[in-house]
Amino acid sequence: MQKIPNKQYFDYVAERIAAGDNVRIRLKGNSMYPLLRNNKEMVVLSPCNVNELKPMDVVLFRYRGDYVLHRIINRKGEQLLMQGDGIYASFEQCCLADVVGIVTKVIRPSGAEISTHSRRWRAISRLWRAFEPLRRFLINNMWRYYW
Repeated sequence: MQKIPNKQYFDYVAERIAAGDNVRIRLKGNSMYPLLRNNKEMVVLSPCNVNELKPMDVVLFRYRGDYVLHRIINRKGEQLLMQGDGIYASFEQCCLADVVGIVTKVIRPSGAEISTHSRRWRAISRLWRAFEPLRRFLINNMWRYYW
């Protein structure tokens, strides 16, 4: 099987979303750990109305020539402040035009599908964000055993 370069793959994903399709991708990387785990979960990316994006939404966006899947932390007009759930120090900034799509479902390894609009997902996301001062400790010590 031939590997497709990451940029080429995500250019295709962006094209499909722009055409109105939902796209399912397997996650790579640890920046959204522990809520989304490397090579375990899949997410469904859907087209979105960028004017309706709000903090706590997880989106795929263009950043410095790459594609990144992170959570919106803050929004000021057209500007978004982004951060991965597993990252405790750095942030990215982008504008609404950089957003490719929004995560609408998480598919666990068991096949269970979780809507990111559900109360449960929103509550877990808010709880994790509220642990801001303790996230580094939790990521390094506890979550790998319990999640």
